[in-house]
This record gives sequence, C-alpha cells and structure tokens, in this order.
Amino acid sequence: MRAAIALLFMLLLSAQAQAPAPLAQVERGQWQLQGPDGSAIGAVCLGDPLLLAQPQHGPQPCSREILAADAHSVTVNYVCPGMGRGRTILRVETPRLVQIDSQGLHHGAPFALRAQARKTGPC
Repeated sequence: MRAAIALLFMLLLSAQAQAPAPLAQVERGQWQLQGPDGSAIGAVCLGDPLLLAQPQHGPQPCSREILAADAHSVTVNYVCPGMGRGRTILRVETPRLVQIDSQGLHHGAPFALRAQARKTGPC
C-alpha cells in the first residue's frame, strides 16, 4: 500500500514538473467550469492543470501531446481510448482563471466547447 501511494505521489510530481510554463502557475484546488452564458458546466478538484484540456472527457486516463505553448496559452491534443479525442487551447489569464476552447469527438459525436474555469477554493 505504501509503495502504491509513493508511486502515485511520484507520478503526480512528474506530471506537474512537465507542465508547460503557463500551466505551472495555475493553482491547485476546486475549480468551477462555466459556459459563455455563465451556466455551470461542472466542477473538478484540480491537481494536474492539464486536466482542464479535456473538459468533455473528465479525469479519464488520456494521452496528451503539447502542440504549442507561449507565455499565456497552451494547445493540447489528447486521446482517451474508447471515449474520444480532442484539441484544446487553454489561455491562462491568472493563476485562478483559465479560458478553455475545446473541440473533438466524445463517444463518436462531435463537440465544441468554450468555457471559463475559475478556482473556487480548496478541494
């Protein structure tokens, strides 16, 4: 059990260490996702900021590839086996506010999603 916890901790640290510069400043904790009209889309307890790149697929075990990154944004391609895929642009406005623009396939159906993720507090 201790070995499994240690392995999980190391994986979380390595995922955070590999985060592109804009995502490295994103705070961990409880985040609320809202649509452009202010409607609630969902909430997530965020440990790895790259989870924001797959808003349609939640915390599924997906492979991710960073396509581009600059001082404030990251473009991510991801594939979730058996569930779908997507391409997302994350624009980090502050460590507590991220704009999300994502599109792809979810269970074979196309989706396009624009959302705002805002930190609301601790998990």
